Amino acid sequence: MKGLWQATVGVMMLVSMAMADESGKSFTWNPPKVGTGIFSSDLGMLDSERDDYATNLAIFATNRVTSSKASPASLEFARRVLALAQHLSPRNRKAVVVAFQLGKGVLPEATQTDYSPQALSKLLITRGQLLAKQGGADNTLLARYFIDLAAEMDPKNEDAVYASEVQRIDHGALDWNMLTDFKGKEKSADPKP
Repeated sequence: MKGLWQATVGVMMLVSMAMADESGKSFTWNPPKVGTGIFSSDLGMLDSERDDYATNLAIFATNRVTSSKASPASLEFARRVLALAQHLSPRNRKAVVVAFQLGKGVLPEATQTDYSPQALSKLLITRGQLLAKQGGADNTLLARYFIDLAAEMDPKNEDAVYASEVQRIDHGALDWNMLTDFKGKEKSADPKP
């Protein structure tokens, strides 16, 4: 009986150690470098609209990371999407909080959203096409990112996939590093009086 008790305790210790090791597993997060943001006030979107898009993009990234338990692919996807969200609205609450949590190795909580991936993809392709029609450097650049992201979010959205592929054929692959590793002006940490 003593041997059975010792074996049971030993197995329980191994299981608890394995569970502790599993829950202690962290992930590596390479936060996007956004600075003051790439899009100027010339962008054809109101600040409130920019903030709404940023929130929905951050929620989408959060849910993808959470559902895949912070797989490397989901973290790279989230890095791009959060960079886009922060370029749209640098002080967006959801994007800033999620980026901070991931930076600390904390898996954010999944968030309820009004937009399924399919609905968000349709919204992004439509808004991207409108921005492209408006013209201007900022609008054209954001249109390309929205269209590319719409195709990636929902590969069954034929309009988004076609527009993304035509973009790629006409202009080459989209450089997401321009958003994730932005080399624009940084704000001074010591403001002058």
